[in-house]
Amino acid sequence: MIGRRTSHIGLAALALALAFPAAPAFAEEEGPITFGAEITVDLAGTVSGASDERPRVLTNVNLVADLDLARLAGWRGATMHVDVLDNRGGRPNDATGTLQGVDNIEVPDAGLRLFEAWVEQDLGRGATMRFGLYDVNSEFYANDAAGLLIAPPFGIGSELAATGPNGPSIFPSSALAMRVHVPLGSVFARFGVVNARASTLGDNGGIDFSFRDGVLLIGEVGRAGGRVRGTLGAWRYSRSPEDLAETGADGAPLHKPAQGAYGVVEVDLLADDARQLTAFLRLGLSDPHTTPYRGGLQAGFLLAPAIAGREDSQVSLGLHHAWTSDHFREAVRAEGGTPANETVVELTYADRVFGPLVLQPDIQWVRHPGGDRARQDAVVAIMRARLSF
Repeated sequence: MIGRRTSHIGLAALALALAFPAAPAFAEEEGPITFGAEITVDLAGTVSGASDERPRVLTNVNLVADLDLARLAGWRGATMHVDVLDNRGGRPNDATGTLQGVDNIEVPDAGLRLFEAWVEQDLGRGATMRFGLYDVNSEFYANDAAGLLIAPPFGIGSELAATGPNGPSIFPSSALAMRVHVPLGSVFARFGVVNARASTLGDNGGIDFSFRDGVLLIGEVGRAGGRVRGTLGAWRYSRSPEDLAETGADGAPLHKPAQGAYGVVEVDLLADDARQLTAFLRLGLSDPHTTPYRGGLQAGFLLAPAIAGREDSQVSLGLHHAWTSDHFREAVRAEGGTPANETVVELTYADRVFGPLVLQPDIQWVRHPGGDRARQDAVVAIMRARLSF
């Protein structure tokens, strides 16, 4: 069973790193190719309000390489990025039963995948174009201040994450895409065209070259620097998916547009040489006919360093809330439940123990798990160990 397995790759790498912290497997060099690695091991369990309280171990091994194609192949203004993932272990949300998940390295199917493999071309005046296997959430609908939190909605809003025939091109499966980024003085604009079906090497069927499901069109404008920064974005699929519930006269499901918009704001409440406190707010809205969501909200704070004298310490408090759709609520009623929105409050702290090892205890309180008011609130505890080279 996948839920009872752990990653031999991840645990072996963790053991080596602990035994030889002064000799990392990858050493960065000034050259045409640079390598990096990150190993994450989580021990996660629902301590109350779950079908079982058995702890799960899950792992994420992330190997990256960046290539200067100008130096390697004479391709002027071009670089290449390759990212390989290996994910194994349990699925803690099987016990918690939330709509949005509790751990951002949990995957439905364990395995080794080619996550990203794109080329970036310099277009001049700071503008760039990327094409290849691309993670939409690496740039779109993302903000740094939410990055420490472990719950998946702090990475990308659930109202977008739940779309597409196999999810959009985000962790753990990517899709072929083209992205253009253009700086416009103090602001920027970026636009992406992404295969609607996320499928890569390591997934069943491998990379999808057919584009038979159409494309995801996504764009955003924003301001990256300064005390106040943020983005406004919108997205739409070129082909309308099936409605979750509504059918035509012939009984066939109706097709409704899948589209939405989002906004992200970060504000530095405190920023000096000793400490930085940043607040963030994210809001997304979507068409309610093709996913369980009408929209979502995430908000929180990040303080770094959290403890004076410990430069790598960070603490973050976050809240994420999902507004469920009418179709979803009707389905919950049909199964004897009492429909509700789902809300989660998360508190996490991370600090470097020694060398490349960072430990991060995390706790989450889940209100109305699964969007069902009749279910008991849940408490989830996670201990994360992360090694970066």
